[in-house]
Amino acid sequence: MFKNLFMTKPIAPAGHVDAGEPFEGSLEGEASLKRTLGPTQLMMLGVGAVIGAGIFVLTGQAAAEHAGPAIMLSFVLAGIACAFAGLCYAEFAAMLPVSGSAYSYSYATLGEGVAWFIGWCLVLEYLFAASTVAVGWSGYLNAFLTNFDMALPAHLASAPFTVVDGSLVRSGTLINLPAVLIIAALSGVGYVGISQSAIVNSVIVAIKVVAILMFIAFSAKYIDVANWQPFIPENEGPGKFGTSGVVRAAAIVFFAYIGFDAVSTAAGEAKNPQRDMPIGILGSLVICTILYIVVSAVLTGIMPFQLLNTPEPVSTALDNYPSLRWLQTVVQVAAIAGLSSVILVMLMGQPRIFYTMSRDGLLPKIFGKVHPKYHTPHVSTVLVGIVAAGLAGFLPINLLGEMVSMGTLLAFSTVCAGVLILRYTRPDLPRPFRVPLAIVICPLGVIACLYLFAQPFAEHWDLLLSWIGIGVLIYAGYGYRHSKLRKKR
Repeated sequence: MFKNLFMTKPIAPAGHVDAGEPFEGSLEGEASLKRTLGPTQLMMLGVGAVIGAGIFVLTGQAAAEHAGPAIMLSFVLAGIACAFAGLCYAEFAAMLPVSGSAYSYSYATLGEGVAWFIGWCLVLEYLFAASTVAVGWSGYLNAFLTNFDMALPAHLASAPFTVVDGSLVRSGTLINLPAVLIIAALSGVGYVGISQSAIVNSVIVAIKVVAILMFIAFSAKYIDVANWQPFIPENEGPGKFGTSGVVRAAAIVFFAYIGFDAVSTAAGEAKNPQRDMPIGILGSLVICTILYIVVSAVLTGIMPFQLLNTPEPVSTALDNYPSLRWLQTVVQVAAIAGLSSVILVMLMGQPRIFYTMSRDGLLPKIFGKVHPKYHTPHVSTVLVGIVAAGLAGFLPINLLGEMVSMGTLLAFSTVCAGVLILRYTRPDLPRPFRVPLAIVICPLGVIACLYLFAQPFAEHWDLLLSWIGIGVLIYAGYGYRHSKLRKKR
C-alpha cells in the first residue's frame, strides 16, 4: 500500500488544442468541458480572484501595525515570493493543460497520496475562501446600505457562532443572510457556464479596477510626503515596524495574492493553454502587484499610517477630505464588486478540482458529472455552493481565514517542488513555458511558502491536523480502493 501511495499518473506531451475542443480524457458519450477562454479572460479571472479583500482591507492593517509607509516594500517582497509560485504554476499549466491545478501537478510528479493531500488542502483554499470572502462581502454590503438607512439587523447579517478562547460559542444572532445569498447567486452563474462566468467576472473586474484607478487619480494630489517620514518607522519589537515589521507585513499581504492560481483550474477550458496559461497567471500577478503598491503609496500619503487600522482603510482615508466624500460610495461599490468576483472565481475553481479527482476515481462519480447543455460540472457546483453557503452563514470569518492560508501555501510549495522534480524525472516532456533558473527559483519558492505557512500553523496546528485526518479517512475509505491508476497497475 505504501508503494501505491507514490504511484505517479502517466503523462504525455500535451498536443496543441483549439477553441471548442473538449476537455482531455472525456469518455465516449459523455458531455465534456469546452475550450472557450482566451488570454484576456484568463487574466481577468486572476485579477478577479486577487483584487478584493487584500487591497480594501489588508493594506491598512499591515501598514498601521507592522510596516508603516514601507508597506510598499512589503508588497514588493510578497510579490516576489508569489512570483516564484506563479512561474512554477505557469510551467505546469502550459505543459499539463488540465483542470485540477496543484492536485493534477502533484499526481504527475509526487504520487497519488501526495496528490490527494494537496487536493484536500485546495478545498481549504477554494471552498473555505469563498465562504470567508462572502462574510466580508456581507459586511461591506451592510456598510453601504447604512448610507441609505437600509442596513439589515445584526441577527440577519452576522454569524450565529463566534470563537472565544479557541472555542466555538453562540453569538445570539441567527444567520449571515447576505453571505448565503451571494454564494447562492454566484453558484447559479457558475452552473450556467464558464463563458458566462468569465463574462460576468470581466464586468466586475472592470468596475473595481476603474474605481481603484479613480481613487489613485483623484487622491494623488492630496499626498503629503511628510506622511512618508520616516519611511521605515523605528522598530518597537519583533514584527513591529523596522525591517522585521516590513517582513512581517509581507507575510500578511502575501495572502492578498491568494487566488491567482485559480487561473490554472480553468486550463481545461482555455483555447490555447500552452500560450495563454502563462499569460493569464503571470499577467494577473503583474497587474495586481502594481495596483497594490500604488494604492498603498497613496493611502499612506494622504493619511498617517497609524490611522489606517480600520475594516475600510480606503474609505477611512477619504473621510478626511470633504471634496472626496463622493468617492467613498464609489469605493464601497467597488469593494462589493471586488469581493463578488473573488467569490465567483473560488466557486468556479473548487468544482473543477473535484471534477478532476472524480475522473481519477478518488471521489465518487457524481462529482465528475458534466451538464449536457452548459458543459459545466454542475453537480459539484451545486454541492460546493451548498457547503460554502452553510460555512458563510454560520461561521465567523476569523475561523475560516487562517485555514485558507495554510491550505494555499502547502499547495504552492508542492507545485514549486514538483516543477524541479519533473525536470529530472521527465526531461523529455515539451515545455512551452519554462521557469528560468529553476534550480534556484523552485527551492526559493518552497522555502518562502513553507516559512509563511509556519506562521499560522503554530497557532492552528490542531485544526489543520484534524482537517488532514478527515481527508485521510476519505481517501482510505474510498479513494484508495477506487483509484483508476491503481486498478490499471
